[in-house]
Amino acid sequence: MALPPRETVVRFMRAFHQQERDVAQSLMADDFVFTSPQDDHIDKRAWLERCFPSADHFDGPARTLQIIDVDGIVLHRYEYDVAGRTYRNMEAIRVRDGMVCEVEVYFGGAV
Repeated sequence: MALPPRETVVRFMRAFHQQERDVAQSLMADDFVFTSPQDDHIDKRAWLERCFPSADHFDGPARTLQIIDVDGIVLHRYEYDVAGRTYRNMEAIRVRDGMVCEVEVYFGGAV
């Protein structure tokens, strides 16, 4: 049985921050698409190669500020630290049948 969308996102984010590639990959749909100000609709393979290994540039794990499930999209607002500065981002994550199929990231500035 598929996990609820919010739980899928929590596990996916945890796998990213703990660099558990197998776990993250097991939660990604084959047709996964990722978009951010730096990446335009990249696929699963490109995200795993380009974005997944970048978790080590954070000073520590991200802190969830708000996470809600609205009409099949999980909105995740969080903050994180890089080089002693705090930043906030927002992600709109579409989950289908317990699998992350689309992530749209909106970068915020330093707090």
